[in-house]
Amino acid sequence: MTDLTRLTSGPAEDVPRTLRAVEPTAFSGVFTREITLFRRVWLSTAFGSIVEPTINLLAFGFGLGALVSSVQGIPYIQFIGTGTVATAVLFSSVFAGMYDTYIKRTFRKTYDGILATPVDVPELLLAEGAWIAVKAGVFGMAPLLVAIIFGLPPSWGMLAIPFICFLTGLGFGFMGQWFSGIVPSIDSFTYVQSALITPLFVLAGIFFPLQGLPQWVQTSAQLNPLYHCVQLVRNAVFGWEPLNDLGHTLALIVFAAAMALLSIRALRAKLID
Repeated sequence: MTDLTRLTSGPAEDVPRTLRAVEPTAFSGVFTREITLFRRVWLSTAFGSIVEPTINLLAFGFGLGALVSSVQGIPYIQFIGTGTVATAVLFSSVFAGMYDTYIKRTFRKTYDGILATPVDVPELLLAEGAWIAVKAGVFGMAPLLVAIIFGLPPSWGMLAIPFICFLTGLGFGFMGQWFSGIVPSIDSFTYVQSALITPLFVLAGIFFPLQGLPQWVQTSAQLNPLYHCVQLVRNAVFGWEPLNDLGHTLALIVFAAAMALLSIRALRAKLID
């Protein structure tokens, strides 16, 4: 009976394999493609993502630093240096997710070609989001290195900052992808930048502590992923607060997961349906 079953079922390699929601081979193929393309444009990409936050650090650090010597017992140049890490992560992730994804989908039709291969929408977007997060993890270190040059003492906790930047960049990269799938045109990104990105940037505690602001602003900051990034980076540098840092980390994980689901849903409708 066993032999008969074996004969009628055919060779084992002919039995179709159950596909997973995200195939590692497809994911790695898209991820490798991003690395290959980045090698051609790395200088221009890195220049904008590193120089702008560094200029903010130097301008505010020495400009306001001449008027404000310290904040919460921290020299202002060090306070803003750790906060500007989040700026580099935000700019290098959300704008890449927004503009790059929109241009590839709408103008270059890059995704049409990729999806003609054994790659599905989740694998495509998760791989591109992961690559955006890797770049954010690297670019986020630039302001920190500048702050070290100007007196920020190195600490072992700084080794965790690339991972904090990666997790934050993952969420904002997916958020950018989501916006690219729901805006009617590329010009609509102006509204996103003005109405959402700028408030997130200003009310994250990068340039000043939020304790002096109205209570409703402090409460709403808990919904700002960039605020959690800033707090984690500062605690990594000046001393961990385990319970609070666990909450900040969970907030970033939830944010990244929610944005991933929304981006996949929005862009699947655009690319497949």
